[in-house]
Amino acid sequence: MTFTIHGLNVSRGVAIGRAVLVASSRLDVAHYFIEPEQVNAETQRFLVARTLVVDEIHRLQESIAQMGPKEAPHELRALLDVHLMLVQDEDLADGICHWISERLYNAEWALVTQLEVIARQFDEMEDEYLRERKADLEQIVERILHAMKGTLLPVPVAQRTGRKETADAPLILVAHDLSPADMLQFKQSVFVGFITDVGGKTSHTAIVARSMDIPAVVGARLSSQLVRPDDWIIIDGDAGVVIVDPSPIILAEYEFKQRQCATDKGRLQRLLHTPAITMDGEKIELLANIEMPEDAPVALGAGAVGVGLFRSEFLFMGRQGKLPDEEEQYRAYRRAIEGMQGLPVTIRTVDVGADKPLDATLHDAAHLNPALGLRAIRWSLADPAMFLTQLRAILRASAHGKVHLLIPMLAHGREIRQTLSYLDQARALLDQRGMAYGVVKLGAMIEIPAAALTLRLFLKYFDFLSIGTNDLIQYTLAIDRADESVAHLYDPLHPAVLHLIANTIAECHAQGKSVCVCGEMAGDVTLTRLLLGLGLRSFSMHPAQILAVKQEILRADTTQLVTWARQILESDDPAMQMARS
Repeated sequence: MTFTIHGLNVSRGVAIGRAVLVASSRLDVAHYFIEPEQVNAETQRFLVARTLVVDEIHRLQESIAQMGPKEAPHELRALLDVHLMLVQDEDLADGICHWISERLYNAEWALVTQLEVIARQFDEMEDEYLRERKADLEQIVERILHAMKGTLLPVPVAQRTGRKETADAPLILVAHDLSPADMLQFKQSVFVGFITDVGGKTSHTAIVARSMDIPAVVGARLSSQLVRPDDWIIIDGDAGVVIVDPSPIILAEYEFKQRQCATDKGRLQRLLHTPAITMDGEKIELLANIEMPEDAPVALGAGAVGVGLFRSEFLFMGRQGKLPDEEEQYRAYRRAIEGMQGLPVTIRTVDVGADKPLDATLHDAAHLNPALGLRAIRWSLADPAMFLTQLRAILRASAHGKVHLLIPMLAHGREIRQTLSYLDQARALLDQRGMAYGVVKLGAMIEIPAAALTLRLFLKYFDFLSIGTNDLIQYTLAIDRADESVAHLYDPLHPAVLHLIANTIAECHAQGKSVCVCGEMAGDVTLTRLLLGLGLRSFSMHPAQILAVKQEILRADTTQLVTWARQILESDDPAMQMARS
């Protein structure tokens, strides 16, 4: 039966494929594809782990057989019998082997996927006792996962090439939520679209989906519970709609729309080597946002003239607390710099906390609002050894090309002075070692209203500013940008937000300092003309968005946009004013 799910449109286009569910249970496991030749070994991993759990239960049964009824009550014996029955259940084993052999899931992913399938069967049972056995099943799955832990090293994620999906069906990922580290892993995978229950337009799931240039819908509430594994799904990324089990007529309509999208993207490719110059001769700098060194060639291929934001925190995530040392970071930054072939690379110091925990299992539950807590530069200044290690690595890498160093989430003069002091210490230590390093331009992120209101203090110390619109909007409007329940309040056209952006651009121009927008507003083609009218001449966005923004720039005349932008800025309802003009 066809039904639709509504969410937030965060990445445009149409995706059609079969659903792949990342289990919404409390179990947190790695999800990756294996190669066909690894099926037997991966199946064996599961079977060996299951045997270990069976043996463990047998040992427990033997030990309690020697105990009296007080030490080992009948309920405990019965529970072990149930667990043994469940772990030896052939439906569970056959299902897991199916996901491994037919879908090429790693064993852990196959296990939690089959748990999801069987758990739903338990949920539909009328008998309350049988429904409650789902908890026993989850405990068994946890036992098997524990037995599998550490038996083999993770297998690399399957690439988009060199592997044929089952029945050639494209795959769409459906999950309750995905951490930035998960998204980074899936970035190299075969998925053609994403759907998550939670998240907002600037949540990191949405940002990475846009960077992959694939359709995505977030904030779709119960999607992970309503969609079943292997369901056919259509993602309408323009409307923020998910269509499950579409009829042949609907499917044909969206296949046509999908072909149209592909044609439009093909036309944009013609602009690849065209300089980004407005009709009145203003040269515009189009930079790329990247997450990993391997993204540098993609940025070059999209026509970027540099990297405006290298999110270094992705080097730190998903490592179970083992942070990268100086040498590892140096090599990563150097690869990105050399990958840009002499073009400038802006490296932002680590920005973790709030919606970007170091590990998926380390969410900050101790504080009511992690977004206002120890994150970004605050975290770095609280761990000087870690911060100095990163600064030294960036300085060393700067000997291999043009590097700009960007500091996130500054708000206080003392934070600025502390940061500069640590930078001096990092240089001094490299001098003592006799290690080469280059000259870096120093910049600050303007993403807290306090920073936007004290620009002269910042421009006294920094060579350039970069406006992080995602957090600037979040903090100005006092909303959590990753919370779908308040996502409708996230408004880049709010008068307060526009005034902060306009004043930052104007003040930088007045003092002869460069300014860039590196948040999601930079890649939003509906806002390109407005930002040009406000005086912005440097945009940094995901590579997939560059050509669409360039098309808007080539059609723009900034002499005409200045007056229009001023009218938008002075309006009580900028969104309405833009819609009318």
